[in-house]
Amino acid sequence: MKISVVVPVHNEAENIVPLITEIVQAMKGAAAYEVIYVNDGSQDETATVLNQALLDFPTLRVINHDQSCGQSTAVHTGIKHAIYPWIATLDGDGQNDPADIPHLYDVLLKERKNCPKLAMVAGWRNKRHDTGWRIFSSKFANGIRAKLLGDDTPDTGCGLKVFSRESFLELPYFNHMHRFLPALILRAGGEVISEPVNHRSRTNGVSNYGTLDRLWAGITDIAGVIWLQKRAKRPVVEEIKRK
Repeated sequence: MKISVVVPVHNEAENIVPLITEIVQAMKGAAAYEVIYVNDGSQDETATVLNQALLDFPTLRVINHDQSCGQSTAVHTGIKHAIYPWIATLDGDGQNDPADIPHLYDVLLKERKNCPKLAMVAGWRNKRHDTGWRIFSSKFANGIRAKLLGDDTPDTGCGLKVFSRESFLELPYFNHMHRFLPALILRAGGEVISEPVNHRSRTNGVSNYGTLDRLWAGITDIAGVIWLQKRAKRPVVEEIKRK
């Protein structure tokens, strides 16, 4: 396993060291890995904690945004700076379990033997540890999105995913794109499968997202992704060799 673990964070100072410690433990079996934290314009002690963590964790890299640009931009920044061909993403709040990363990677390699176009294994929080309202609103949004986009993914909101760096960088970039990665992968001709993963309650800090914020962004962005889907072109490419 040669993989870059990308973690976008905004005001998550209390969660940084516990999560990095878990990631390092989970990656012990990897042939090579790096952990890339993208500090998206945090206004708490996140930068200070990350600077200290650089001294304590040799595989850690830290990239700063001078101002908050949103989760999708932070993920995009981290993946552009990654050095390995496979990417794992997870949220910085500690609710995703890093121990699931090796399993998702193993599933990806196994399934690619029968499906070479498989580009992503998306985490599926089938047993959520959130408030009842958050669970309901997430299921409702996922149902609407799946019906309109046809991505056959039960939980695109899960931050835990393992995928090809090359495939990601070929996708159209836009704000909030991280919520639509399965649909965008399918649009580009790749395949996506979902795999159940562990989900945990938030123990420190507060969520950076409100339900109404995500609802409004979801409505406008779904329309944009539908527009992209209708204009997708997937030519069969063949280079002609000299005889």
